[in-house]
Order: sequence, then structure tokens, then C-alpha cells
Amino acid sequence: MLRTILTILFVIDCIALTVVVLMQEGKSQGLGAIAGAADTYWGKNKGRSMEGGLVKATTVMGVLFFVLAVVLNLNF
Repeated sequence: MLRTILTILFVIDCIALTVVVLMQEGKSQGLGAIAGAADTYWGKNKGRSMEGGLVKATTVMGVLFFVLAVVLNLNF
């Protein structure tokens, strides 16, 4: 019973992690980095924006992914 619940959580985490990673913007700034466009207010405060939230969510879901993978690999 516990293994089934953990497997369902693992599948949900895999799907959510894929979606969150695909929602993130690329790190390359293109020609805007040459002109200094990356030094704007929004570029400096990404931790409080949606992009910062996506980075934190990716970290949490990545850790959960590895923990569930290890636990599901145990033979109990």
C-alpha cells in the first residue's frame, strides 16, 4: 500500500518537475547582455519574481525526486 502511494507521488513529481523546467526561461541573454539590458531592476530582483519561484520549485521537486527514487529502490 505504501509503495503504491509513493509510486503515485513519484509519477506526479516527475510530471510536475518536467513542466516547471520547461516553463523556465533560457539563461542566455542574447545581444541584450552586451548593451547592459540585464542590469535592470527586474534582472536584479529575479528571486522575488515568477522566475525565482520556478527555480525554488525546481530545487524542491528535484530533491523530492531523488529521495523518492532512493526510497522506491529499497526492498521493503
